[in-house]
Amino acid sequence: MRNRILENKISENHVLAICIGLIYLWFGLLKFFPGKSPAEQLAQDTIALLTFNLIPASISIILLAIWEVLVAALLIIYRWKKPALILAIIHIILTFTPLLLLDQKSFVLAPLQPTLLGQYILKNILFIGVLLVLYRRVHHSKKED
Repeated sequence: MRNRILENKISENHVLAICIGLIYLWFGLLKFFPGKSPAEQLAQDTIALLTFNLIPASISIILLAIWEVLVAALLIIYRWKKPALILAIIHIILTFTPLLLLDQKSFVLAPLQPTLLGQYILKNILFIGVLLVLYRRVHHSKKED
């Protein structure tokens, strides 16, 4: 299987980036349509807290949608690997802020019993792990070139 992937000029790294990119694309596109993203209100509340309410909620969700779709495109294309991974890592780190800032929405009983939204956030532990591994591989491959 591995040889077949490499023969088609799609590396294992690119396969991982495409998979994460597709999730970013899906979740990002939903945010362009009010009321369609299950994380919309949580994202707006978090952004409001992080920006001290300087960005209106209707604009913040569009900015987030643009960021997520941009990350998706960069990961799927996998041409500008390092900037794509840096933007994705920053985004994923920020997705954990509701666990601290909005713990009443994230947990029924902190930290052991997450709400559905809390579970939605906690699944990002996998994404941060994959993104960090990809970043390390990209960073080391540049040094070896």
